[in-house]
Amino acid sequence: MDFLSIFMLNLSDLILDSAKTIEKIEWFILQEIRKSGLNGALLSVSGGIDSAVALALAVRALGSHRIRAVTLPERDITPERDVADVMCLVRRLDVTCDTVEITPVMAAIREALPLFDPSDRVAFGNVKSRVRMAFSYYYANSLRYMVIGSSNKTEWMTGYFTKHGDGGVDLMPLADLYKNQIRQLAAHLEIPESIMRKAPSAGFWPGQTDEEELGTDYDTLDLILYGMEKGMTEQEIAEALKKDLTLVKGVFDRVRANEHKRRLPLILRLSTASG
Repeated sequence: MDFLSIFMLNLSDLILDSAKTIEKIEWFILQEIRKSGLNGALLSVSGGIDSAVALALAVRALGSHRIRAVTLPERDITPERDVADVMCLVRRLDVTCDTVEITPVMAAIREALPLFDPSDRVAFGNVKSRVRMAFSYYYANSLRYMVIGSSNKTEWMTGYFTKHGDGGVDLMPLADLYKNQIRQLAAHLEIPESIMRKAPSAGFWPGQTDEEELGTDYDTLDLILYGMEKGMTEQEIAEALKKDLTLVKGVFDRVRANEHKRRLPLILRLSTASG
């Protein structure tokens, strides 16, 4: 790596050819559905930008008649605005969408869990994500559809997803795109402004935001991860972005700590050879 490239990190490095990227993603979705022999695709839509982009791309790839959406709100947790945004989006895309409230299921799980701790919002939030995925797969199995996820590269690298929840899907067409690049595609696809302007949230509890949990804004996080992928050191990235080294180290630590979430279960290979 030459001296200049070490110390240059800019959002301009992440600019996409949106039209070509969309074409590649559409082809990927279409080919994988064809190879699977399944009838179409099921997407869980939250009202956020990632699932909106994933849904729009799936419709472009397969046609709205081969897409089913489901939105899974929780009473007193999911903002009404999110449900309204989902309904607006699916009408625009001419997609059938079912609304299934998960509140009764979560109440039953809360009562059944012997170790339930209301203060452990992350652990119970992960249960919500896994419940939503169980609902999604029920729909997918019933319809003989494939489940398409909406995790982006920023979430995937940092482990900001739930193992066997939103991370437990059949296809991840957006997982090689940083959050900044998802926004670029959203603009090209003319995703509604109300969705594009919304603060990203996993929706585990009221007022939760991704950036507060991750400790920095997405643009900064994208550039740290991009520098990491380029082979830059923590110190070089901190200097290039004029950010505290502690922040950059924290991102590197998060990526390393969540490696287990990005891989299949480890299998002990027992040799059958004698000796």
